[in-house]
Amino acid sequence: MLTLALAGLAGVAGLATQGWRRERRRSRWRASPFPPAWRRILRRRVPLAARLPADLQLRLKGHIQVFLAEKPFIGCEGQPITDEVRVTVAAHACLLLLGDARAQVYPQLRQVLVYPAAFAVEREQPLGGGLVRQQRVTMSGESWTHGQVVLSWPDVLAGAADPGDGRNVALHEFAHQIDQDKGHADGQPWRPGRRRRRAWAQAMSAGLQRLRSQPSGVIDPYGASDPAEYFACITEAFFERPQDLAAEEPAVYRELSGLYGVAPAAW
Repeated sequence: MLTLALAGLAGVAGLATQGWRRERRRSRWRASPFPPAWRRILRRRVPLAARLPADLQLRLKGHIQVFLAEKPFIGCEGQPITDEVRVTVAAHACLLLLGDARAQVYPQLRQVLVYPAAFAVEREQPLGGGLVRQQRVTMSGESWTHGQVVLSWPDVLAGAADPGDGRNVALHEFAHQIDQDKGHADGQPWRPGRRRRRAWAQAMSAGLQRLRSQPSGVIDPYGASDPAEYFACITEAFFERPQDLAAEEPAVYRELSGLYGVAPAAW
């Protein structure tokens, strides 16, 4: 029994040491100078970053450096993976982490796949009576529960180019990654405390019902599909049209501000 206990303590100590080393590496990456070439990519491709207060711009750059050090990118169907692709995607992913100075940077994410155009996927369409039909659907992005984000590079560029239209596929798919913290997307990312979870559920349910009953001038109508898509679409609006979202859906904006730890309507 003593041997087992000692082995268990050694295992815990080993995990603690690994965690300490990992955080030390991340601290070094965050403290490293941000490459001038990457800074130029941010200015050219991620105009949303220019809205941030100076301290959050610095935090964003630190998160980007951790993201790019830890997350592999894979080009599909001939898509080259350049610093422009990597920095642009990483910047949008890390915008969602600005509220945490030492964010874990998507611990479940294993890789980012990038296509040179919209890509086709197979979907099952229920027909009733236990029957399903395979349907081919064209996508600009997807977030998979087993640790992958898939993006169409032209659609990433198009979404980033206008930071005020409330449409941004990279923000959308990385919002799904945050929502998938439990292994599936349901529009209810983890919130600490029963009261906060209840307030979140009430605000999101009411907002989704309003979107389904009347068109929004701010939120993509695709958000009416289900709670998970609603969460991803309001995340797009939260970062790209925060003042409009706060005016149209103040309770939703308030809950998102609590989740993400930032208040973009004030930027």
